[in-house]
Amino acid sequence: MPARPELTRPADAAIATAMSRTLTALAALLQALADGQHTINLVAERTDDTFVRAQADLCVGTAPLRLAVLDEDDFCALRTLLVFALEGSTVRSAVLVATTAAEPHPRACGWTVRNRWLHPMDTAELQQAVIPCPDVPAARPDVYDAPVLPQIPDTDGPRS
Repeated sequence: MPARPELTRPADAAIATAMSRTLTALAALLQALADGQHTINLVAERTDDTFVRAQADLCVGTAPLRLAVLDEDDFCALRTLLVFALEGSTVRSAVLVATTAAEPHPRACGWTVRNRWLHPMDTAELQQAVIPCPDVPAARPDVYDAPVLPQIPDTDGPRS
């Protein structure tokens, strides 16, 4: 059996740029989702052929502005995985899905990571991705088009 390819650690400058981009992406994501209870799932395929997943539950309010994180460790893991997904050298592909608790059915939208940013996911692909597993009691969310997240250009200079 062939060995998995080794992951090469990205340069510190690339990680710092990706961290800044991640904070911008998360702020844009929370604004796009607006008020409510949300579950954010991120699945990434690494360049060593392994899959990594992170999930965080959030409660967002806009009047007044507030964010409640159910589990800080979960949110930190999601944020870290997003940093490496947006940096790009150790992650081949990544998908972020936001599910919002809503009556009578939850709602979901998703983004794929391309060109070091989150881009709205095709709703037909997302519809297939959110089908609950057989024999698992779960509501099938209503899928909608993810909003485009405004991207602020990196100001940290060229990537190394």
